[in-house]
Amino acid sequence: MSDPEINFWGDTPEQDYFDQKGIIGSKSYFTSPRGLTLFTRSWLPSSSPPRGLILMVHGYGNDISWTFQSTSIFLAQNGFACFALDIEGHGRSDGVRAYVPSVDLVVSDIISFFDSIKKQNTEYRTLPRFLFGESMGGAISLLIHFLDPLGFSGAVLVAPMCKISDKVRPKWPIDRFLITISGFFPTWAIVPTEDLLEKCIRVEEKKPVARRNPMRYREKPRLGTVMELLRVTDYLGKKLKDVRVPFIVLHGSADVVTDPEVSRELYESAESEDKTLKIYEGMMHSMLFGETDENVEIVRKDIVGWLNDRCGGDRT
Repeated sequence: MSDPEINFWGDTPEQDYFDQKGIIGSKSYFTSPRGLTLFTRSWLPSSSPPRGLILMVHGYGNDISWTFQSTSIFLAQNGFACFALDIEGHGRSDGVRAYVPSVDLVVSDIISFFDSIKKQNTEYRTLPRFLFGESMGGAISLLIHFLDPLGFSGAVLVAPMCKISDKVRPKWPIDRFLITISGFFPTWAIVPTEDLLEKCIRVEEKKPVARRNPMRYREKPRLGTVMELLRVTDYLGKKLKDVRVPFIVLHGSADVVTDPEVSRELYESAESEDKTLKIYEGMMHSMLFGETDENVEIVRKDIVGWLNDRCGGDRT
């Protein structure tokens, strides 16, 4: 698939934009152990060796080549080597668009990808390693932690989908009907939901930017994906007490896509000795793009401050 001709930042060519931001950006494809071709990106600091590695996981219907990059670029500017892939069915990766038949297989794909990065560069093996997950990516990050409990120095969980909010979850009897037919028509894009973009982004001027994403999934959620996310979030809801990785969880109080109360529950239940909770009054789901620039900066500073404290202080 050819590269999109536009970027969220405007007409500046991608490489020129990365040069302006003082980072090294690259993109490639990774073949997972199950044979899927997955699109990948990296964002590296250009002025000094990285102080830590960040494995970044995007959310449902999103991809790594649009506004998701803004956070990766910011973290690379602050000394972190960031890596991400478009999960199955998203962005430029293989799969039916926005269809995730198995989150467990997605987790295995991501772990294999990150293992390949560490093998390619021996210097990376001694650096602190962090998970970063937004929304569904937060749930996936916790599942990665459960599979590799000692593999990461910490996790940044941004509005994590540890439970699908009852405000957007299909109601009875619709949910019973969907469960019944999902086994027969898993890729059917029929699940009734409102436009999530309207529920995610507060600033009106930023909504058209999000809509211009050429990789954005615009149809209704697919039956199989919704059933799988319900399964995973129900599982995670029972496993919050088993979280042991150091983490910071960040959530907007006005988020109606993922439930900030479940982030509070994660903070209170997790066995992690090092844990931080940030609830931002009035912020919605997209805290790292869809809020005012001032609010985005507040959240960014909290993230990089937390990372700095676990990587030997501020970047020099």
